[in-house]
Amino acid sequence: MKTLFLSLTLLVAVSVQAQLPTASPKAAGFDPARLTVLHATTKRFVDEGQHAGLITLLARDGKIVDFQTYGYRDVERQLPMERDTICRVYSMSKLITCVATLMLVEEGRLNLDDPVAKYLPELKDVKVWMGGTADAPQLEPLKRPITIKHLMTHTSGLFYDFSTGNTNLAKMWRDANLWSGPGLTNFIAKLARVPLMHQPGDAYTYGINQDVQGAVIERVTGKTFGAFLEERIFRPLGMKDTGFDVPPEKMSRLAKTYKHGPDGKFVEDQPIVETWPEAGRGIEAGGAGIFSTAGDFARFAQMLCNGGTLEGKRILGRKTVELMTANHLVTLPNSQAATRQKGFGLGVEVTTDLGQLSMPSSLGQFGWYGAATTYCQIDPKERLVAIAFAQHFPFNEHNFFAAFQTGYYQALK
Repeated sequence: MKTLFLSLTLLVAVSVQAQLPTASPKAAGFDPARLTVLHATTKRFVDEGQHAGLITLLARDGKIVDFQTYGYRDVERQLPMERDTICRVYSMSKLITCVATLMLVEEGRLNLDDPVAKYLPELKDVKVWMGGTADAPQLEPLKRPITIKHLMTHTSGLFYDFSTGNTNLAKMWRDANLWSGPGLTNFIAKLARVPLMHQPGDAYTYGINQDVQGAVIERVTGKTFGAFLEERIFRPLGMKDTGFDVPPEKMSRLAKTYKHGPDGKFVEDQPIVETWPEAGRGIEAGGAGIFSTAGDFARFAQMLCNGGTLEGKRILGRKTVELMTANHLVTLPNSQAATRQKGFGLGVEVTTDLGQLSMPSSLGQFGWYGAATTYCQIDPKERLVAIAFAQHFPFNEHNFFAAFQTGYYQALK
């Protein structure tokens, strides 16, 4: 009987740890009636056939005050979205990878100004695209080395082949077959053979920077990237359903990713950048490869909202989080930062001017998104974490994020 009691106690403790504590919306400073407006708005996106399913979560002062599910994770089998549904977070993986990198900076094992080639010598002689064709490219050598900070601010010259309008350069990257694996060492060897879009530090170009950071972390720590994240971030934060793979016993909880077919109905789409849930398939892509739940990711986001700590577990120092959430694009030449609605820090976008926006926000709000229409924003001023998961291509096709953000801010008292 004593053994049974201890087992039940442990189960309760694990269950509690797996989710942030809860509070009533009213006690947390939300108007419950106004929250129903947010719920109706979100439900409409599902009822009108724009998204197959949605999960939304709001936390304030470290407590979940609103956690809703709508629609289906599997339309064909009529399986509903649930609070523990596992989703592809795609580029929200970048937030986690940048935190992992900053942990090593704090420990003195990396410096932001270190050349990446110090850890990945394969990239020492990478070239920069100047013109020509995929078969006969015109290239020039680096004017300055790619640094860790270039990776974290997307100013390295690395990019995504599907996001560039340069068809010749995109073809060279596609032909490199970066995502097939096996492993990050193989990924870096392939990457070394293709050119950058521009010189490091010359421009902001969104790309595969955090995938390279994952390889740096492997070289520095001597551990696989996934093992490092599990040991240093996921396990300490109680993120029990987060990782690069989905175990067989959890596969039934995995949401399908949908797009609209020619007739407007939902059809399942293939994952991008080889983000498969089965172990050993593809690579541990720090820019796009993580699977998680809304509850798990809220714990990670709350840690950042708290200045780097959660439930007594410190992941980052408070001043490091301040550095992470500053606008680092002010260093770009030709005032490029002035043309953006938001600033960009070390792996996160940052609200720097409310007058640039078309929806409510706070100065200092920060976060990022994922290709399958996933959303994470953290507002230290309002002590607020907001998470939304759809599993839908193309990204934010129906502008749900603006409706969601307007909806939760209008509900604050």
